[in-house]
Amino acid sequence: MTRRVEEPLVTGSPTPGEVGLGLESAAAGLPTPELGVWELAWPSMAMFALHSMVGMVDFVFVSSLGTRAVAAVGAAHQLHFFVFAALGAVTTGTVAVVARDWGAGRRTEVGQTTRASVLLACAFGLLLMGLIPLAPTILGWLGAEAAVTSLGARCLGLLLWFNVPLAAEIALSMALRAAGDVRTPLLVGVVANALNVVLDYALVFGRLGAPELGAPGSALASGIAFSVAGLLLFALWGRGLLVLPRGRWRGALTWPRALRLTRIGLPTAVEQCGFQAGLLLFLGIVADFGTPAISAYLIGVRILALSFVPGLGFATAASTLVGQHLGAGALRQATRSGWRASGGAMAVMGSLGLSIVLASRPLSEIFGAAGRETIDLTVTFIYILGAAQPLMAIEFALGGALRGAGDTRFPLFAVLTGLFVFRLGAASLLVAPHADGVAAVWCCLLADYTVRAGLLLWRFASGRWQAVNV
Repeated sequence: MTRRVEEPLVTGSPTPGEVGLGLESAAAGLPTPELGVWELAWPSMAMFALHSMVGMVDFVFVSSLGTRAVAAVGAAHQLHFFVFAALGAVTTGTVAVVARDWGAGRRTEVGQTTRASVLLACAFGLLLMGLIPLAPTILGWLGAEAAVTSLGARCLGLLLWFNVPLAAEIALSMALRAAGDVRTPLLVGVVANALNVVLDYALVFGRLGAPELGAPGSALASGIAFSVAGLLLFALWGRGLLVLPRGRWRGALTWPRALRLTRIGLPTAVEQCGFQAGLLLFLGIVADFGTPAISAYLIGVRILALSFVPGLGFATAASTLVGQHLGAGALRQATRSGWRASGGAMAVMGSLGLSIVLASRPLSEIFGAAGRETIDLTVTFIYILGAAQPLMAIEFALGGALRGAGDTRFPLFAVLTGLFVFRLGAASLLVAPHADGVAAVWCCLLADYTVRAGLLLWRFASGRWQAVNV
């Protein structure tokens, strides 16, 4: 998520994005370090929180259709995340490059990089649509029962149809955040998520004059909301209402720009693909304990996603600030921003995670239609993953800081080591379904996140990320 090019420093009045970040001057190009982390983090937190709550609403609607519907929709979204992880090759590079160029004052290059990123992202999205005919086969790899596989394949196929607008929206939103404008993606997200809830209600249950589609209606609603978000952002950009410079699309996607974006982003794409593949393998292990165990895992992740939100917000802030400070040559401020983001993430995620653990029973009862066994298992899962929140906070914040610096290879090593060696390696030894088996498998999550957090702490403290060439 980064990149850069030599260009004269832009002078004159500060742009709206600079004012919003509290820049001391257009020439400095840097947010004040005392306020930068929180100013950038809270709109992103609000956006991710809204998205998480909408995801919970989705699951509440779908859970009324039974535990098979919950497993099918959850598996479809998990697989969509996996096939879409390749987009990280573009979006990670976008954040790192745009943030670095913004901090150095190269505004024209920021606009060209953004257009190149959007074009590359759309190409990735179009390519991934070729997986639509393979949706049933892909779902079958999870080893779930036939009814779950069939229903999940329909949901996955619908999600894949909307890959191109989703890819364009993600790329443009990433560029905005890298330039310091976190409020516009938030406002657009509010509109899109509100539409998603309305469409969910209409398409799942056949209300408001819409056809009753059941679980696939949830996937269709998400796809339409993605498209609306992308159209809104591009309409604002076209009218000159975004901080990102406008310009000609022709000539934006050059080989050097594409290489720069993908060189930085490719390790993250590999990381995300490996991470999603690992999650699918882990889901397959959980599937050995039955559909209630799968549903409990997916519901528990949805509930605890509310505590992941601060981590995502602080990761966004860390990526932007570290990249911008490095672009301006302010190494000390870059380091300070990373540590502040990590401390803030631990405080907020730890507190929120504890609150969710204490309220795990009533929160799980919202999904009561999924069955008593599923609800009891969900409570157990929330207790286990809730204990990992401070560790996840470190991973979010410092992983974001390293990626903002263009140091994308080390997070790849840390994530895959924790996931494949300590989570899947240990879990594979515990696949002997019995009363407490699935809980023992879930405990492997703690080992995974402990390793990730420790490795990322060591890397950031070493300062080696400051010398990465972007």
